[in-house]
Amino acid sequence: MQNFNKYDLTFDDLDARIKEILPEPLTVSEKLAIGKTILNCIDLTTLSGTDNRKKVEELSKQAISYKRDDLGIENTAAVCVYPVFAGTVSSVLSGSGVKTASVAGAFPSGQSPLEIRIKEVEYALENGAEEIDMVISRGRLLEGDEDFVFEEVSAIKEVCGNAHLKVILETGELKTVNLIRRASEIAILAGADFLKTSTGKIQPAATPEALLIMLDTIKEYYNKTGRKIGVKPAGGISEPDDAIKYYLLTQAVLGNEWMNNSLFRIGASRLADKMYDFIIDNSTF
Repeated sequence: MQNFNKYDLTFDDLDARIKEILPEPLTVSEKLAIGKTILNCIDLTTLSGTDNRKKVEELSKQAISYKRDDLGIENTAAVCVYPVFAGTVSSVLSGSGVKTASVAGAFPSGQSPLEIRIKEVEYALENGAEEIDMVISRGRLLEGDEDFVFEEVSAIKEVCGNAHLKVILETGELKTVNLIRRASEIAILAGADFLKTSTGKIQPAATPEALLIMLDTIKEYYNKTGRKIGVKPAGGISEPDDAIKYYLLTQAVLGNEWMNNSLFRIGASRLADKMYDFIIDNSTF
């Protein structure tokens, strides 16, 4: 399997870089501009055992309730749910421009035979999913079976076709810089359209350090091939100021070309309303 450049950074190195990248406190107007972009990059998400049709319908209606032409506010990017609710989301969002996303492939553990995981992906797509969020087999990666991880991502991407595939690394279970880096490399080489930090089901979920490793990998691949891979920090990002930090890290490493919902997403359930309220509270009418 093709290798990237050697990556010798430590977590301390990453922490130092993060401190250098993040600027002095932003002005309210700067936060407003970034906040509007972030709101339009959110995958509004519910992945609970208590999810039901009514809850999912309400979330889908919420996703298309934010647009304010007078203030330059757009709706969220997508609604992300379990496969059984993909049809419900697709129906509510029809014609809105907001995407239907589904976790699939034995989310969140990935601990199911690959052929069954593929069937679940097919089910989600057949029921209206336009984007798939899959998890890699972290256990296989931890025991050194890189080929299996490559093959599972490749197989699911083949099924997805033109549907965007977001590959969840679950970086909180990959305890070293090297493992997060290698998982990022494998996912990209296997056909991932996006790298995603976390399922949100374990702690730590998204971290700036993990995101920076992923960003560096995406940047190196882009410099070598010209292909742009998207990035999605997810898990525990519920406050506007935290979301802005992830935005600024991505912008600093990858540039303004990535700062739109084609290449940047944030997975969240509580962030959208808070970001919308921040924008409304600080806008001049």
